[in-house]
Amino acid sequence: MISRFILCASLALTLNAAPVFAESSSRTIEVFKSATCGCCTAWIEHMEQAGFKMKAQDKPLGILAKIKRQAGLSPDLQSCHTAKVGGYVVEGHVPARDVARLLKEKPDAVGLSVPGMPLGSPGMDFGPDKEPYDVLLVKKDGSTEVFARY
Repeated sequence: MISRFILCASLALTLNAAPVFAESSSRTIEVFKSATCGCCTAWIEHMEQAGFKMKAQDKPLGILAKIKRQAGLSPDLQSCHTAKVGGYVVEGHVPARDVARLLKEKPDAVGLSVPGMPLGSPGMDFGPDKEPYDVLLVKKDGSTEVFARY
């Protein structure tokens, strides 16, 4: 009886652990940024606090520009750092909850972008000043739609 209980408990733990592992691996974000950008580092900390595993790579500005172009981001969609997660691009100061929503909903898109560096966005929240901004869903044809509004 006890060995049967242990076997069932072990099986239950194993079955429950598989989705957790799959979810945690899909929450690893690779970030390309400038070595001197403090707001990029602050955004990485925001994402880590939300449970994402971050892998940052410092790149020269010319290489960052190339990464953005290769990701399909037009200049009007660009910001200071570019990230990749789950087959998507995340450009700029996108809140963690929007990245989590992107990964959950899995739209047919390139990814998300917060163009520029709006005050009050994650990593740009240095004080009481805030400006409204949109998180844009970047579609594969280059068009965008508002994914979230702050």
